[in-house]
Amino acid sequence: MIFEDIESFAQNLPAMQAIAGLDFGEKTIGVAVSDSFLSVASPLETIRRKKFTLDAEALMQIVAHRNIAGLVLGLPRNMDGSEGPRCQKTRAFARNLGRLTDIPITYWDERLSTVAAERSLLESDTSRKRRAEVIDHIAAGYILQGALDRLSHLKRG
Repeated sequence: MIFEDIESFAQNLPAMQAIAGLDFGEKTIGVAVSDSFLSVASPLETIRRKKFTLDAEALMQIVAHRNIAGLVLGLPRNMDGSEGPRCQKTRAFARNLGRLTDIPITYWDERLSTVAAERSLLESDTSRKRRAEVIDHIAAGYILQGALDRLSHLKRG
């Protein structure tokens, strides 16, 4: 099931299970996971994209192994909020993934997540080679943390 808004997504999540955040790109998929309290995002790994069936298989292994209850895909909107070709590719990936699993899927505006990830890696004096290796799952962590913060706010409000 794909939910356009985080509120509907939240209503369809089981209690006390982790969710995953995805930074879907042309060549890679960054993956981050939350704790079961849905409070902290942790970057996990970067999947090198091959073709959809192999990419989905790798993701579904993570979902099964970590008992993931939902997926948050970063939606790469343009700076003016409009959606371009990258958003269309992300939505198509989500639709295809939705055919393989019953867990809820939603989107989170990922504008500037990669910029934030890059900045934090630069501040921690990470080498260029290492930054290239980890940037995608660090960005997925920023995407997921944004969604977790919103979910936390929904619970309180």
